[in-house]
Amino acid sequence: MGDDAYGINRATIERMVADVAEVAKLGVELAIVIGGGNIFRGVAPGAQGMDRATADYMGMLATVMNSLALADAMRQIGLTARVMSAISIEQVVEPYVRPKALQYLEEDKIVIFAAGTGNPFFTTDTAAALRGSEIGAEIVLKATKVDGVYSADPNKDPSATRYSHITFDEAITKHLQVMDATAFALCRDQKLPIKVFSIVKPGALKRVIMGEDEGTLVHV
Repeated sequence: MGDDAYGINRATIERMVADVAEVAKLGVELAIVIGGGNIFRGVAPGAQGMDRATADYMGMLATVMNSLALADAMRQIGLTARVMSAISIEQVVEPYVRPKALQYLEEDKIVIFAAGTGNPFFTTDTAAALRGSEIGAEIVLKATKVDGVYSADPNKDPSATRYSHITFDEAITKHLQVMDATAFALCRDQKLPIKVFSIVKPGALKRVIMGEDEGTLVHV
């Protein structure tokens, strides 16, 4: 959204793509799971009174729109991206097929996973944990509004401190909202580490990939 009230902000998407391009140049295999909250949220006021499953399907379609915008912005700067959707809309994007996704990654293409898990009641966090597990990813990178996991809400508590790393069990015990419980449990069970970092901080993605002290690592 950038500074807009809703929708796709061009400058924001170009900045994100520039960050991704920087990392792709290092030869890192990247797959992206994108949300749809800038267009429609299943939990938003507009969805009130609506059947939860219906609202979630609308949210999945919103992620397809974002994925197309992201892939197009990548194409314009010379990156090759492939959008794979968990729900079938074959005239628009190809369906998600695991071996095909792995092939694209080996060919140095960036894979964008659209439509979450394809199921209502699951978030895009869970989609990231699921797809990350399926493709054998080394790490799940959660790009968010805060630059890591804090001991308390940094917007409300000035004494809140950022963890550089924390275990899954510690995060659960301390009730730290890293990501939703389903996604978190899946990552923990698969021993798939999560790195939480800022989506708005310039160069943060590259710093994470280079192993610098950026964001918070959640590990077993």
